[in-house]
Amino acid sequence: MSLEIPNHIAIIMDGNGRWAKLKGMPRTYGHKAGADTLRKTLTYCGELGVKYLTVYAFSTENWKRAKEEVDTLMFLFKTYLKNEKKTLMKNNVRFIVSGREDGVSRELLKEIKNLEEETKGNTGITLNIAFNYGGRAEIVDAINKMIENNERDVTENVVEKYLYNNLPNPELLIRTSGEMRISNFLLWQIAYSEIYVTETHWPDFDKNELLKAIESYKKRDRRFGGVK
Repeated sequence: MSLEIPNHIAIIMDGNGRWAKLKGMPRTYGHKAGADTLRKTLTYCGELGVKYLTVYAFSTENWKRAKEEVDTLMFLFKTYLKNEKKTLMKNNVRFIVSGREDGVSRELLKEIKNLEEETKGNTGITLNIAFNYGGRAEIVDAINKMIENNERDVTENVVEKYLYNNLPNPELLIRTSGEMRISNFLLWQIAYSEIYVTETHWPDFDKNELLKAIESYKKRDRRFGGVK
């Protein structure tokens, strides 16, 4: 199948808890299944030629959840970092994280930094995990950095240099599990992203669902505010 592939896909990985509830299992069971789906989706995107994949793993608001669930999410992320290193290196994946360090354990931050350093020379797909991330927080942090550096002539290009990771803006934003909201994700970057929402819960998101999203994107008339 010949597809017009987005350079950058962003995904709000929603529905782990609801998926688990439907199966009579705790929410943590859904998060474990969601981690497996991320692994598969990264592979699919790499095979299709996507250059950047940004996924929403943990928001600045998620700290409000039950301690057991937060602890599980932290454990899963730490486990992912340790277990996926060989696979990321084998598949030439560059790994980066976008988000605040506040509240994250020193041990986990060390694991993040180590994996970022080890994969920085990889030239395949870039996996950007939004972790302890909030779109408003990112913009606030960028403004504070600009103030610290005495930026005077602030343009959009200047602002983008101060975002967590200055990546190309995503052409396609996918949200699973049917919710029709942005949830404070990439507020600056998705100004002109095409949005695709599927009722499929994240653990059930597969290659077929990804291709549906890309096919929908392909049919869009992207005018960026202009007229054709």
